[in-house]
Amino acid sequence: MKITFYGGAGTVTGAKYLLETKSAKILVECGMFQGENSDEENYKEFPFNCSEIDYVFLTHSHVDHIGMLPKLYKQGFKGRVFFTPPSLDIARLILQDSQEIMQRQATRDNVNPVFEMEHVNGILGLAETVDYNKKKKLNEEIYFRFQDAGHILGSAIIEIWANGKKLVFSGDLGNDPTPLLNSPKKITQADYVIIESTYGDRLHEDRFKRKELLENVIEENHSKRGVLMIPAFAIERTQELLYELNELVENNRIPRIPIFIDSPLAIEITRVYKKHQKYFNKQANDLIKTGDDLFNFPKLTLTEKVNQSKSINNIASPKIIIAGSGMSTGGRILFHEKLYLPDPNNTLLIISFQVRGTLGRKLSEGAKRVWIFNENVNVKAKIVSIEGYSSHADQQGLYDWLNNFSKPVKKVFIVHGEEEASNALSQRVKDHLGLDTNIPKIGESFDL
Repeated sequence: MKITFYGGAGTVTGAKYLLETKSAKILVECGMFQGENSDEENYKEFPFNCSEIDYVFLTHSHVDHIGMLPKLYKQGFKGRVFFTPPSLDIARLILQDSQEIMQRQATRDNVNPVFEMEHVNGILGLAETVDYNKKKKLNEEIYFRFQDAGHILGSAIIEIWANGKKLVFSGDLGNDPTPLLNSPKKITQADYVIIESTYGDRLHEDRFKRKELLENVIEENHSKRGVLMIPAFAIERTQELLYELNELVENNRIPRIPIFIDSPLAIEITRVYKKHQKYFNKQANDLIKTGDDLFNFPKLTLTEKVNQSKSINNIASPKIIIAGSGMSTGGRILFHEKLYLPDPNNTLLIISFQVRGTLGRKLSEGAKRVWIFNENVNVKAKIVSIEGYSSHADQQGLYDWLNNFSKPVKKVFIVHGEEEASNALSQRVKDHLGLDTNIPKIGESFDL
C-alpha cells in the first residue's frame, strides 16, 4: 500500500492524497489551489491517470478540497464519489459557482476554463452520500467511515481500513467549541494519521471572547458612523456570524443598524444549513425549538441580485456589509473594498485565514495601497483581525485530537499547512507525544 501527496503539502490549498491498495486506487480530496501561482497549478494536468481512480472521498466542501472534481471527471474519472449528505448539497452550489467564476475569468483572458458546467454535472452524477458513523464496505479488503470533524456543516474525518491497516484523515478539524456544530469526533486507534496543520504554529483567541470583540468592533464603527466590511466565506463563517449577530441584536448589545449579507452563494448555503439542522449541536437545536430563527433578525437584508447589491451604497452609514470572498480574491467584497477602504472612518474586519498571495493577506499584513479592478486603492480604513472566528483547530486543538490515539501510531503525516505551521506542530507532537511525524512534499510517496 502506498500514499502520494499531490496537493495540500507545504500549502493550505489544493489537497489531493492518492492511496493505492492491492485492489483499488482511492483519491482523498480533489482541491483547487488558491493564492500565489494558483492559476498555473490548476491548469496543469493531473500527475496521475484519472481513469484509474476507483473511489474519491471528500472530507468537506470547501473549494480547496473539492474544486478540481469536475476536472477529474473531464480527464476520465468515472468511479464513485462519497460525501456526507450536507457536503453534497454544499458541493453542488460551490462547484457551480466556481465554474461560473472560472468562465468569466477565462473569457476575460481569452483562454479555455479549467472545466465546463457539463463536467460539474458529470461529477455530481457520480456522487453518493454516507452519513456519519456508518461503516461502508467497498470491496473485500476496503472499508471506510465518516466521523464528524466539526469544521463546517457535514465536514468529516475519514477512517479507512485497507490491506489490514487503518488510516485516519483528519480533514479540517473544527475550532471547538463552535456555536452551531458538534466537537470533532475523538478517534482512538490508527496505524497512520494524516492531519491538517493550518494553525499548527499558533493559538486562537478565546472562542468565548470573540463575540465580545465583535461587539466592540461594531460599536466603534457605529461611533465613527463608518462602514464595517467583513469578507466572509459563504460556508460556515457567514452562518456563524449570523448566529452571533442574531444574539447580539436580540439582546440589545449592539445598535440596530443595517446589516447586509451581500453574497448569493452565502444566502443559498444558509438555506442548506436550515435544511440540515439535525447536524447542529444541542445548544443550537434547543434554540430552534424555542422558535428562534438563528439566521434572521431586525435590520438584516439579504441582497441576492446585482441591483440590490449596488443599492447598498445608497444606504447611509453606519452599516455592516458581509460579503464574499473570505480572502478578498473575488466576489462582491471587492466592490465594497474599492469604495470604502480609502476612508479612515471605515473598518475592514478579517475573520478568516488568509492564504499567502491573496489580497486579504496583503491587507491583514498592513498594505497601504492595493490593486483592485485595475486601480490602485489607498488603504486608510482600519484593519482588524479576530482569529477566534477561525473554523480550524489551533495548535492546541490539533495536539489534543492526536492525543486521543491510544495505540501506537506508526506515522503521522502533517499536511495542509504553510511550512512554519507544519514544522511547529510536528516538533510539539514529537517532543510531547513521542510520535513519528513526517511533513511530506508535493509529489512525495510513502510505502505503508
